[in-house]
Amino acid sequence: CRLSGFVSSSCTDWNRTWYTDKPDLTECFQNTVLVWFPCVYLWLLAPFYALKLYCHDCGCIRISTLCTAKTVLGFLLASFGFVEFFYILLERSHEIQNHMVFLLSPIIRSLTVVLAICIIQLERIRGCRSSVFLFLFWVLAVVCSLVPLRAKIQLAMYENPCPVKDASFLSKMLFWWFTGLVVKGYRTPLEAGDLWNLREEDTSDKIISDLEEEWTTECAKLQQQEKTMAAGVALGTRLPDQAQILRKLQKEQSSGFCLLRTLARNFGPYFLTGTMCIIFHDFFMFAIPQVLSLLLGFMNEEDAPLWKGYFYATLMFLLSCLQSLFNHQYMYTCFTVGMRVKTAVMGLVYRKSLVINSASRRTCTVGEIVNLVSADTQKLMDFVVYFNAVWLAPIEIALCLFFLWQHLGPSALAGIATVILIFPLNGFIAKKRSKLQVQMKFMDGRIKLMNEILNGIKILKFYAWEKAFLEQVLGYREKELKALKKSQILYSISIASFNSSTFLIAFAMFGVYVLIDDKNVLDAQKVFVSMALINILKTPLSQLPFAMSTTMQAIVSLKRLGKYLCSEELKDDNVAKAPLSTDGEGVLIDNGTFSWTKEGPPCLKRINVCVPQGSLVAVVGHVGSGKSSLLSAMLGETEKRSGSVSIKGSVAYVPQQAWIQNATVQDNVMFGREKQKTWYQRVLDACALLPDLEILPAGDSTEIGEKGLNLSGGQKQRVSLARAVYRKADVYLLDDPLSAVDAHVGQHIFDKVIGPKGVLRDKTRVLVTHGMSFLPQADLILVLVDGEITESGSYQELLSRQGAFADFIRMFASNDRKESVTETAAQRGRTSFTNLQGMEPMSEIDEEQVPEDLGKLMEVDKAHTGRVRLEMYMEYFKTIGMAFIIPIVFLYAFQQGASLAYNYWLSLWADEPIVNGTQVDTDMKLAVYGALGFAQGIAIFGTTVAISVGGIIASRHLHMDLLKNVLHSPMSFFETTPSGNLLNRFAKEIDAIDCMIPDGLKMMLGYLFKLMEVCIIVMLATPFAAVVILPLAILYAFVQSFYVATSCQLRRLESVSRSPIYTHFNETVQGASVIRAFGEQHRFIVQANKRVDFNQTSYFPRFVATRWLAVNLEFVGNGVVLAAAILSVMGKDTLSPGIVGLAVSHSLQVTGILSWIVRSWTDVENNIVSVERVKEYADTAKEAVWTVEGSSLPLAWPQTGTIEFQDYGLQYRKGLDWALKGITLKIQEREKVGIVGRTGAGKSSLALGIFRILEAAKGEIYIDGVNIAEIGLHDLRSRITIIPQDPVLFSGSLRMNLDPFDTYTDEEIWSSLELAHLKNFVSNLPDKLNYECSEGGENLSLGQRQLVCLARALLRKTKILVLDEATAAVDLETDTLIQSTIRQQFEDCTVLTIAHRLNTIMDYTRVIVMDKGHISEMDSPTNLISNRGQFYRMCREAGLV
Repeated sequence: CRLSGFVSSSCTDWNRTWYTDKPDLTECFQNTVLVWFPCVYLWLLAPFYALKLYCHDCGCIRISTLCTAKTVLGFLLASFGFVEFFYILLERSHEIQNHMVFLLSPIIRSLTVVLAICIIQLERIRGCRSSVFLFLFWVLAVVCSLVPLRAKIQLAMYENPCPVKDASFLSKMLFWWFTGLVVKGYRTPLEAGDLWNLREEDTSDKIISDLEEEWTTECAKLQQQEKTMAAGVALGTRLPDQAQILRKLQKEQSSGFCLLRTLARNFGPYFLTGTMCIIFHDFFMFAIPQVLSLLLGFMNEEDAPLWKGYFYATLMFLLSCLQSLFNHQYMYTCFTVGMRVKTAVMGLVYRKSLVINSASRRTCTVGEIVNLVSADTQKLMDFVVYFNAVWLAPIEIALCLFFLWQHLGPSALAGIATVILIFPLNGFIAKKRSKLQVQMKFMDGRIKLMNEILNGIKILKFYAWEKAFLEQVLGYREKELKALKKSQILYSISIASFNSSTFLIAFAMFGVYVLIDDKNVLDAQKVFVSMALINILKTPLSQLPFAMSTTMQAIVSLKRLGKYLCSEELKDDNVAKAPLSTDGEGVLIDNGTFSWTKEGPPCLKRINVCVPQGSLVAVVGHVGSGKSSLLSAMLGETEKRSGSVSIKGSVAYVPQQAWIQNATVQDNVMFGREKQKTWYQRVLDACALLPDLEILPAGDSTEIGEKGLNLSGGQKQRVSLARAVYRKADVYLLDDPLSAVDAHVGQHIFDKVIGPKGVLRDKTRVLVTHGMSFLPQADLILVLVDGEITESGSYQELLSRQGAFADFIRMFASNDRKESVTETAAQRGRTSFTNLQGMEPMSEIDEEQVPEDLGKLMEVDKAHTGRVRLEMYMEYFKTIGMAFIIPIVFLYAFQQGASLAYNYWLSLWADEPIVNGTQVDTDMKLAVYGALGFAQGIAIFGTTVAISVGGIIASRHLHMDLLKNVLHSPMSFFETTPSGNLLNRFAKEIDAIDCMIPDGLKMMLGYLFKLMEVCIIVMLATPFAAVVILPLAILYAFVQSFYVATSCQLRRLESVSRSPIYTHFNETVQGASVIRAFGEQHRFIVQANKRVDFNQTSYFPRFVATRWLAVNLEFVGNGVVLAAAILSVMGKDTLSPGIVGLAVSHSLQVTGILSWIVRSWTDVENNIVSVERVKEYADTAKEAVWTVEGSSLPLAWPQTGTIEFQDYGLQYRKGLDWALKGITLKIQEREKVGIVGRTGAGKSSLALGIFRILEAAKGEIYIDGVNIAEIGLHDLRSRITIIPQDPVLFSGSLRMNLDPFDTYTDEEIWSSLELAHLKNFVSNLPDKLNYECSEGGENLSLGQRQLVCLARALLRKTKILVLDEATAAVDLETDTLIQSTIRQQFEDCTVLTIAHRLNTIMDYTRVIVMDKGHISEMDSPTNLISNRGQFYRMCREAGLV
């Protein structure tokens, strides 16, 4: 809605107003039409009304109270409009650049009210007492305001603003504003609706709009630099390789720094406020030991007044509180900045993925792009939190050593020496561990393999290959765990040395101090102030290496992100877009040469194409001749080396491989446009989708799975075509859309959509096709050979030229007259056979299925509610084993006992009386102190190793169970569970069980025992402290239980809302060319923003919850400090300074210990959810056993290959229609049977039944007289063979793809390749049989992949072969070869073919015609044709009779 066009198309949106359950008017309509209507009425009729008043004067009326009130109210109303005008102008200026109307409306309204006031006064002067004219105006104004009022009320009701905006200063400092959510989460488990909306400054829109401009200018500068550098290198000279590599590295580095600079500019100022907080925190932290020193000095003085003691105690309490407050403000700032950085980077990467060119896109896989968004953003967030430690930690260490020097003199250097010794040790260990990061490599391998297993699960089940792949996964897993074990043992040394560091530093300092001079006496003041300083020293010492490594990782991530964000984009000038004109060319390519990469060889050469407006152009050629590249060039997806491309009007594109979104059928077809009911129905009818929608459980509201998982290849292609037709574009680029559909459907679509009588007859159409029967109706035919147009002209012209085209036609006209319409499909991805018989979650609800979720397919990853059940912990500990757990607890008790003993020993030492300026037996005291400390160190090492090993035992079992459960699940399970959810279990959840849970347990137990030690020490000194500690403990437990419930829920909500971001990302990257062709980038960006914001709504409260807890807990901890100090002052006469020093210095650690306990407890609680999620699949339905123990099945079964169905029935799920109904049929040995029928007739269901992918709902199938339901699944599936519809290859050698169990010799494999016409191709490959296939076999063409599947079948050579539309992706010549191979090689086998091309089954012994799950006809092809039934009609449509 722009000022130029006042009310544009966005003013009306029928999807929002009419086709909906909750009708509403668009914002534009509310702000324009509804505001202007009463105003226009008043302004238009006011002159006539004034004229009427002028003519009828009834004398002036005196000013009454009512009249005054009306006038005042009127002026108030008018002033509101002006206030609104200025508010919009100042506050929302960035929003109104596109929407000037919103500025105009309040002005118009105010001026109209002023006019109404004038009319009131005019009426008074002319003596008019009641006015119909004004009454109508006010009624209209009120009625028109009701709709916006309702909208505003709804907004206020649904808006859930973040309370931090309106919180007081104190509430902000103490995070009290968060308490409401914690209480809510404690009462009932939190739902997504309970969370607050994001603050405006945290939303994607705000952050990215600010950042994008800056980043674009930075990028432009970078590219300019590169150009000047490139120009600097003399033309014609080639840089040496080293120089090229150096330039590449330089480019990556500079792009990384550019990104950092841009982020710093945007988020730096807010981050600096946090840095100020941490500086204040440090100041208070160092003040505390000084006050402790004063307190201990006071304890030593006999006659010091008591008020000083109380003053010091209170001062310590206050300083501790301030330290906590500033620390948590700092952390809050860091996490907020981190969150914004994440939003910014995700937004930039997403926008980039929509404009990146194909050459750059090929350098990074979908997985890598998703990784940028998940892993690298996380690294940047960690960097924000730990960055300040890089420069602050060295300063803190220096200050600690300075204060220690003050107390102990040069002996402090011994402490430094210890630090210097501990550090390299930890550095060395860290280096060793980073070398052991190969565990990550094995993990990546395992996940990649799992991903392929899940994508090709149907093939694994058909071929009974699960065991081979199970072994492969477990091989990776064992290597991974081995590396993990080594890494964990090294980590344990590092933890032991760190946890003993306090003791080691103290031991070195005190030892040197007392040994260098007898006169050096250790008193309470020296000992415990030094201990307090050493405890402070531990924090920067632990943070520094971590901060360093985080910074290094962040630099790597910045480089990776910078490199991706600076990669080449598609040029806007690749295609010149012009508005539609009535005549001339629709598409024009003038002398074009195109390639996929800048450096690579051209894929199209010397292309001259002129497509007249409204004509149909067919593009033909062999596989790989450049047909799809030609369409890509028209779309501007390729590099234009020379020439020009221009297109007039809007474009719609149907890719060769249908790209389907995980949304409803309707959403896929409308693709963001509003619904026009009649046109929509017409499109569905033309694209032959109506019969399919009848089969779908919820019609066009049925959800389609990821990558169109629950549609057959033909259905996906038709939905993709319908999307284009619905668009009403001017130019249609159709890349072989008829390949994946049956012959008669292909003919129907050509007639109704593409052909001269179709709905697109007036549009410009470029059609890539393998179908010969359509060519006579094309206005122009282009013949492509190796990227060049060799011939062009109409059908008749080309035939008369007697060129390559004419030979081609003649060759196929004989056997394929009208047949080849179909089947040259590119259907990668997982085309499901289970044609739509409603794949829904396998719930055991019978007929009373709630209709609402009929169309739902994908099981959304649900967030469990409530606290984690105790059974989960029991389950976890049970897998470790009790024999392991009891020693661990004893070791912990021993380690804390040793710690307590050496601390108590120190206090006794400090209280030792001084004789002649020295203390006695210092050597003995030092030896006892050292022995106790070292004993503790060894115990720490023991406990950490034991827990790590226990964790590895548990994770090995859990992974094994998960893997077996998933592989034993039936096919329906994979159709209803998104692969993302399953991969998440194998990656993230298993990772949590490997590392997070054991680490959390180590910390939690360590700190729990430490807390017990502190409480014992404080109560030893002042038994009365128990009175304070007990209520504080109760308060602590209370706060903790509140927090844990909320925190777990928030973590679950956050992780559930994270998956959709990656799913959407994945989808976008794969369908980028379609999104660009349709010009839908903006809509997808808005969707991505919504998903990121939705995820951040649960992430924000999650980190605030930790701050809320920490602040409140640290006040509890500071209460312990206050109690210990005050009670010590009260018992001044009875207590020795040593025991007071011990109690107070230990109580100072309580705050830290408490927050660590809760943090580690929550970590364990949060991560134990992973055990719950991994265990989840133990209870889902499983398929039958793979092998039956002691079965008497002969090795050579089946020997003859007879198949018998007895009253066989099949259902996809209880409560759904029968897919097959009472099939009774006997197939003799060596018989060749064709199965035909429309989509959804049950053709594929027969194959699914024979392989027991679906179990029989009634009846039996016998093969060679054996009931297949009584043998193991692998026994069955390994003895019969299928060539599936979509050829799936796995990454690995070609040999592994043919024979994963290594059962055949190389000779057998070569002979099968020869029969599959692949021998020449494979022998020319660099590694021959060991050639590495990439993920999904992407580095082989579709036709070659299909031939590999044929080779698999030839290798197994079983007595029964099922072909499922197996020649879908090859051109006609190859198809002929395949058919003849099958006829010769499988002559003595029983062959069942599910056919699309009827000509392939014309010489079969029998044909079965399926219809709605029944066998409608069955006989030999010739008899069926002479019967003139359904088969005859199909043959007639296909031009075979």
